[in-house]
Amino acid sequence: MVGHRTRPKLATRYPVHVTVRMRPGIRRLRNFRVCTHLRRCFVKGQKLKFRVCQFSVQRNHIHMICEAKDAMSLSRGMQGLNIRIARALNNLMRRHGKVFEDRYHARILRFPLQVRHALCYVLQNGRRHGVHTGPEPDPFSSVSYFTGWEEPLPAPFQPVAGRAPPVAEPNTWLLREGWVMHGMIGMQEVPRGRAHAS
Repeated sequence: MVGHRTRPKLATRYPVHVTVRMRPGIRRLRNFRVCTHLRRCFVKGQKLKFRVCQFSVQRNHIHMICEAKDAMSLSRGMQGLNIRIARALNNLMRRHGKVFEDRYHARILRFPLQVRHALCYVLQNGRRHGVHTGPEPDPFSSVSYFTGWEEPLPAPFQPVAGRAPPVAEPNTWLLREGWVMHGMIGMQEVPRGRAHAS
């Protein structure tokens, strides 16, 4: 987690990789009951100036690829989303108190290859941690709403008709199409590590 240092400036044209970590008392997040509640929070958390475009849920943290008008919009959007998540998890787990370990970590994505690395890192994070090893996509992520796979999306992972999507369509050129110049993402591709400026 980062300390309270000055964040780099965020412009509308840049997506951002956001990570939030849970406090030690929060039980494992990778179960379908918890993820159902988290998906509802993502649906309600989409705003005009802030949107979550992709995500993955790990044992004790959540990765997101977001877009925001500016740093203030990102901060307010994350504040609202975190409040929804905290309330949902506290109600589900019959507890009270803080849910998140600290402030969120945000990494601005400025280049196409950096965006591709971040997308792979987020969507395939379960493979990186060894908690998802099968040939199919990770069900604890937004893979059903990602259109950049090399392979056709398996039928069980197709979006459910009539259900509000938990993620928003990207508006930035980088996240919408710019990253594709470096190749689509394989469903069994394992992230190499944190996305670097490239």
